[in-house]
Amino acid sequence: MTQIIIKNKSEIEGMRKACQLAARTLGEAAKLLRPGLSTQQIDDFVHQYTLAAGARPAPLNYHGFPKSVCTSVNEVICHGIPGPRVLQNGDIINIDVTSVLHGWHGDVSATFLVGEVSDAARALVKTTRESLMLGIRQVKPSARIGDIAAAIQEFVEARGYSVVRDFVGHGLGRQFHEPPQVPHYGRRGSGARLKTGMTFTIEPMVNEGVWQLEILKDGWTAVTADGKLSAQFEHTILVTPTGCEVLTAFEEPLVNSVSIDDEGLRIVDAT
Repeated sequence: MTQIIIKNKSEIEGMRKACQLAARTLGEAAKLLRPGLSTQQIDDFVHQYTLAAGARPAPLNYHGFPKSVCTSVNEVICHGIPGPRVLQNGDIINIDVTSVLHGWHGDVSATFLVGEVSDAARALVKTTRESLMLGIRQVKPSARIGDIAAAIQEFVEARGYSVVRDFVGHGLGRQFHEPPQVPHYGRRGSGARLKTGMTFTIEPMVNEGVWQLEILKDGWTAVTADGKLSAQFEHTILVTPTGCEVLTAFEEPLVNSVSIDDEGLRIVDAT
């Protein structure tokens, strides 16, 4: 097993800058959302905004991924490839941004509401966001990854939804994906023990129906096996001596979503 990388003070500062760029990029992209916008237009914006900031979009050409951002609409769980698909009134869309700034990665995503959505879609999105916040609150030194996973799974399943099991959160730093893996289902007290200086994502994917998925012929796009809706939220987290820091915390509320501002949760104290 590859060793988990502990970041020092200067490395953490590099992570902060990359993560805040990713969060700003997501916030600006969200302002574009409206019925009639194509997912390719979102990709065009994210690509240009990232380059203008002196960074690069991590997804582009990553293991062959052809675009600069992931756009996952309705039944698409994750890794949706931007293209000609046009957003419709009532859609939900996850935008997943990963920026590389001075060699450091920042990774964040949120699910947004397009126009007037159904009560069922709104409830799914709200539950998914709340599950992420609950997972974040488990993060502190000496806790275990299983504590995060169990908190998310218990919350989601109690509300009648399912947690995707094929994709997980991950360590983040100089590499897009580092140890540890951070599943969103499991049991408390299991998994790696958290230590100050660890950086990783928590990114629950929550389905309206079953948790199983299918991968489309493009080799990337993951969709729900039953065609029902899926939502996702993601933050990059730093373990601190007293709890954690949400490195991708939003500076302002994001538009077109469900109470998506982070309620001041940049620093989450274990006490």
